[in-house]
Amino acid sequence: MDHSRYRWVIVAAGGTLGCVAIGAMFSLPVLLQSITRDTGWSVAGVSSAMTVGFLAMACCSMLWGNLSDRFGPLPVVLTGSLVLAASLLLASLATSLLVFQFAFGVLVGGAIAAIFAPMMACVTGWFDTHRSLAVSLVSAGMGIAPMTMAPLVAWLVSFHDWRTTLQIVAAIVAVIMIPVSLLVRRPPALAAASASVPANGEQQTEMSVSEAVRSPQFAILLLTNFFCCATHSGPIIHTVSYAVSCGIPLIAAVSIYSLEGLTGLGGRIAFGILGDKLGAKRVLVAGLLVQAFGALAYVFVRDLAGFYAVAAVFGFIYAGTMPLYAAIARENFPLKMMGTVIGGTAMAGSLGMATGPVAGGLIYDTLGSYTWLYVGSWAMGLGAFLIAMTFKPFPKTNANAQAATVPASA
Repeated sequence: MDHSRYRWVIVAAGGTLGCVAIGAMFSLPVLLQSITRDTGWSVAGVSSAMTVGFLAMACCSMLWGNLSDRFGPLPVVLTGSLVLAASLLLASLATSLLVFQFAFGVLVGGAIAAIFAPMMACVTGWFDTHRSLAVSLVSAGMGIAPMTMAPLVAWLVSFHDWRTTLQIVAAIVAVIMIPVSLLVRRPPALAAASASVPANGEQQTEMSVSEAVRSPQFAILLLTNFFCCATHSGPIIHTVSYAVSCGIPLIAAVSIYSLEGLTGLGGRIAFGILGDKLGAKRVLVAGLLVQAFGALAYVFVRDLAGFYAVAAVFGFIYAGTMPLYAAIARENFPLKMMGTVIGGTAMAGSLGMATGPVAGGLIYDTLGSYTWLYVGSWAMGLGAFLIAMTFKPFPKTNANAQAATVPASA
C-alpha cells in the first residue's frame, strides 16, 4: 500500500463520515418546529434531545477513543455507523418525548462519538507534515453538512412528515457510512518501533495515559474546548428558529445555517494552513477571541441580509478553530494515546455543545427572545480565549541528540 497516497483516502473517508453523521444529528434544528407542531411537545423538550445527545457524546468519547487505540479505528467507526442508522429509525417511531430523547439523544449521540475522536486520532497518525491541514479537511466534512444534509432535510420535510423524513435520513446514513467506514485503516506509524519519533527528529516526552490525563496541558485543552463549544452551540442550534421568529421564512432561515457551513468549510481549510505555518495554538487563540464577538453580533440583526453577514463571519471562525485542538494534541502527546486524548477533548466539547440546545430553548420559552442566549455565548467565548492563553506546550527533546549520548557499545 502506498501510504503517502492512502493517507488522503483516510482524510476523504473521515470527511464523509463526519458530514453524514453530524448532518443527521443536526437535522433536528430543521425538524424542530415540525416535530413540536405534530406532537405538542415543547420547544425546550424537543431541543433538549440534542443536549442529551451531546452529553452522550461526552460520556462515550474517551471510551470510543480508548477502544480505537486498542483495536484500531475500523471496528469502532463501523459500529458507530450501524448504531447511528438504527437510532435514527427508532427516533422516527417515538410516540413519547422520553423515547424520542433517548433515541435521538442517548443513542445518536453515543454513536456519533464513535466517529469523531477515532477518525481525528487516526488522521493525525497518518500525517507528519501538513497535519493541521489534514485534520481541518476531515473536519470540513462536518462543515459540508449544513450545505448538504440540512437543505435535504428541509426539502424532505416540505413533502413528508418528520417521521418519514427521519427514516429517509436513517437510510442515507446506512447506505453511505457503512461502506465508507470499511476504508479506514490504523496509522502505519503505530506498527513501527519508532512510532514515538516524528519525522522532524523531535521526540515527545514519554508518558503514560494516566500522566497525560492528569497534566495541566490536558486540563487546559479540555476547558478551552468546553468554553469554545459552549460559545457556538446556542447560535448553531437556535439561529434557524431565531430567524423564523424575526419573520424570515423557514427555507430562507435554513439557508443562513447553510451559509455558516459554506464559510466554515473555507475557515477550516484556512485555519489548517495557518496552523501549519504560524502554529496551531497561536491561530486558535486569535480565532477564539473573534468567535466571541461573532456570537454577540447576532443580537443586532433582524433581516436576512444581516443574518447572512454575521453567519458568514461566525461560521468561518468557529469552524476554523475546531480542528486545531487535534493538531495541538498531536504536538504534545504520544501517538499511541491519540484516541484517548482527542476523545477527552471531544468529551469536553460535547459538554459545551450540550449547553446550547436546552439553554436556548429555556431562554426562548421563558422570555420569548433569544437575546440573552447570544450574550451568554459572548461571555463563554471570552472565557475560552483567556483559558487558551495559559496553554504551555510540553518541553521536547531532540531524538538525535539523545541517540548521540548512548555509548557505542550499547
